Amino acid sequence: MARPRKPTEVKELAGTLQPCRANPDEPTGTRGWPALPSFLSERAAEIFAETCRAMESMGTLAVEWGDVIAAYAASQEEVEVYTAIIAEEGQTYTTTTQMGDTMYRARPEVAMRSDAMRRAQQFRSELGLGPASKSKVSAGKKNEANPFEDIDN
Repeated sequence: MARPRKPTEVKELAGTLQPCRANPDEPTGTRGWPALPSFLSERAAEIFAETCRAMESMGTLAVEWGDVIAAYAASQEEVEVYTAIIAEEGQTYTTTTQMGDTMYRARPEVAMRSDAMRRAQQFRSELGLGPASKSKVSAGKKNEANPFEDIDN
C-alpha cells in the first residue's frame, strides 16, 4: 500500500516543499475549527477536540479536515475500547474441542485493536501528527529580531 501524501502545509512548515513538485492549483483550506460530527461518541468528541487543538497549535488546522479528524477520533476511541477489554479479559480465551481438549485462541478484540491502530496511525500521518511529521514542523515562534540590526552602515 502506498504511503499517504503529506499535506502541502506540513511540507511548507517543515521546509521540505519543492515548488516544482507542488500543485499550483491546489485548493487551500479555510482556517478554523471544523464542525463536530454528531455521530461521534463523547470520548471520540474529546479526541476530536484534542486533535484540533494540536493541529491549531501547529498551524495546520482547516475546516475541511473535519472528516479525517473525525475518522481518526473514532479509530482512536476503538483502540481505547479494545485495549480496555483486552486488559480485563486477557489476550486469549479457552475453548473445548470436539475431542474434549482445551484450546487457546486469540481474542477477536486483539485483531480488532490492531486494525483500529493501523487506521488511527494512517490518519495521524495524513494529518501530519505523527512523531516524525511533528518533529519536522516548525510553525512556532518566529524570530522577530533583525540579524542585520547591529551592522554599522
